Amino acid sequence: MPISVITGVAGQDGSYLAEYLVKVGHTVVGIARRVSSSDSYRNLSSVISNDNFLLLKGDVTDHSFIYKVISKYKPDYWYNLAAQSNVGHSFCEPFTVIDTNNKAVASQLKIINDVSKKTKFYQASTTEIFGGGVCPANGYCEDSKIYPISPYAISKLSSYWHVINHRKSYGLYACNGIAGNHSSIRRGHDFAIRKITSGVAKVKLGIKNKVRMGDLSSFRDEGHAEDYVEAMYLIMQQDEPSDYIISTGFGATIEDMFRYTCKIADVSFEDVYEVDPQYMRPSDVPRLLGNPNKLTLKTGWRPKQTWKEIIDEMYQNDILNLKKTL
Repeated sequence: MPISVITGVAGQDGSYLAEYLVKVGHTVVGIARRVSSSDSYRNLSSVISNDNFLLLKGDVTDHSFIYKVISKYKPDYWYNLAAQSNVGHSFCEPFTVIDTNNKAVASQLKIINDVSKKTKFYQASTTEIFGGGVCPANGYCEDSKIYPISPYAISKLSSYWHVINHRKSYGLYACNGIAGNHSSIRRGHDFAIRKITSGVAKVKLGIKNKVRMGDLSSFRDEGHAEDYVEAMYLIMQQDEPSDYIISTGFGATIEDMFRYTCKIADVSFEDVYEVDPQYMRPSDVPRLLGNPNKLTLKTGWRPKQTWKEIIDEMYQNDILNLKKTL
């Protein structure tokens, strides 16, 4: 059985990818940070007891820990999904972002090159690296002009180049999956779409009166995490390594998504939304739309779920979970 290592395995993408890889016949070694509460691993409930899944607790910024993992398992595939991935929060802790999103990636690639050159490496990149430019009408593609405007995007851009450098200089099979926004019921509550669905659900159930957020004018290409992890797998199955945009090619503004959530909840957007200056970022990307044509042509991948279907799923899940607490 192929051995795949997934960093950030307890997160949204990591847990879906673990399930997918076990299903297709991989042995999965998942890396997650050690936490005091076992509830932090709830996303792994469907695989945690599987004989083909092993959970290791450690930090990707710990070079010696990563060295031991790579040396011991010499995996066929390494998916680096661990990151500080909240764009807004990256302005508050830029140095932590650099350690996790940049230096840790360089460390992983160097160790793989030194002790396990057969290992295929996947880096979870982001369309945020394009963000400060003018978004093309048909979306950003792999050779679009790069222009990061947040500490998060800057750190991801550096790791993006680490991947390309190791591919070209050392011949590693190393790929960047340049993903657009993607959500699910496993999305953290500090991300905009999940904050909207859970916040509107709380208003609907009378738990709170308002949903406080910042600017809603930004346009985002929104996909489902389950669709995106399938794309990650397909990228790693190609004969030659390359970089790919992972996106739906469709989207809406955050306000559109907020209004749609209010519509399915049968509440008034004007009554629910309240501007809160604390959520305003020093800079924000006005429009992010990805063009997945290269990925589709090479692998046949297409997204299965629309942003409206994703919001429906998340809102209904939030309503169900909140009712259990009342």
